[in-house]
Amino acid sequence: MPALNRIYMDHAATSFPKPQEVIDAMVRYQTELGASPGRGAYAEAQESAAGMQVCRQRINTLLNGQSPDHVVFTLNTSDALNLAIRGLVRSGDHVVTTWLDHNSVLRPLNELEARGEITQTRVRCDPATGLVDPEDLRAAVTERTRLIACVHGSNVTGTLQPVRAIGAVARACGVPLLVDAAQTAGHVPIDVQADGIDLLAAPGHKGLLGPLGTGFLYIRPGVEKLMRTVREGGTGSRSDLDVQPEFMPDRFEPGSHNALGILGLSAGVKYILDRGVPALWAHEQTLVRAMIDGLRDATPGLTLYGPPGVADRCAVFSVRIAGIDDPLELAMWLEREYGLLTRAGIHCAPLAHRTIGTHAAGGTTRMSFGPFTTLEDVAHACDALAEICAAVGAGAAR
Repeated sequence: MPALNRIYMDHAATSFPKPQEVIDAMVRYQTELGASPGRGAYAEAQESAAGMQVCRQRINTLLNGQSPDHVVFTLNTSDALNLAIRGLVRSGDHVVTTWLDHNSVLRPLNELEARGEITQTRVRCDPATGLVDPEDLRAAVTERTRLIACVHGSNVTGTLQPVRAIGAVARACGVPLLVDAAQTAGHVPIDVQADGIDLLAAPGHKGLLGPLGTGFLYIRPGVEKLMRTVREGGTGSRSDLDVQPEFMPDRFEPGSHNALGILGLSAGVKYILDRGVPALWAHEQTLVRAMIDGLRDATPGLTLYGPPGVADRCAVFSVRIAGIDDPLELAMWLEREYGLLTRAGIHCAPLAHRTIGTHAAGGTTRMSFGPFTTLEDVAHACDALAEICAAVGAGAAR
């Protein structure tokens, strides 16, 4: 029997494959440069520093940001969200977030609440669609609210929150808005100025097609003045001072940078910019439409969670099949028989699974697409799920 083609459908965890340009940029750094950016006057160190600044400029362009120097490099989205939350929130403050948020937001807030430092309100979302009503966020704001945090695209249901409307509410309330763009940066058009976003956290290794170990926090100019540092250390700048520099981005970037990863990320962002986010988003919407249409009638016994149409959804799909109690069993079946690589479980978003009623059952099996996913891949996934539904309905052994 010929080996199955392996089809990667776990882009919500990290993107794969990476563009060749990303690999080439990393190989060139490791074989020709190798220097720590900003830590020397020699050519290799200067070129590494210049390449890192190009990456900031590309990210700033991607987001329609106001300043490349307000793109702060981090280890990943969790690191960026911690920097935003712990940098902005003070003892006695109140924070508003939603039930669809990831543990990268929930856990820092819960830790601060457990210490007695803050209070929080978690706004519920519609169980069928996962959408939050911006007016519910407005109603949750108090005179002590320091931050509104929301996920842009759910890593469980694929729900796209109405971030521009949420941004308008935040501005009207005079409260900074932090957006978790882990599932949307590079996939969905984002305009931090038009959307009213004050802080945006994103990974470099997902939709931006860079390597693991990269991410960033965009901080709207002026917001940094409200934030304190959460780490201090060497910056290669103002080494004569024994306190952290006040200027951006050095204020929030202590220590040697992941130059290898950042230069790879820069190549990934260039790949996105060259093709255009609107074109990539149109391709993703085509895949979303094909997936929804392919599952609508052909799979009795299958439950697809999240918005029922293309609107308000990115290419993240959670499913369960009646008769398969453990979502890991379905994931293993998809890999073994169909070569489909998916992710099963709670997906680091327990409240999202409580919202859709899957938490007690161990979560869902998730398929998520990227720029190299094809319509043929989607058709194969739909056929596989239909066949499994039929086999389970017929009592086939698994």
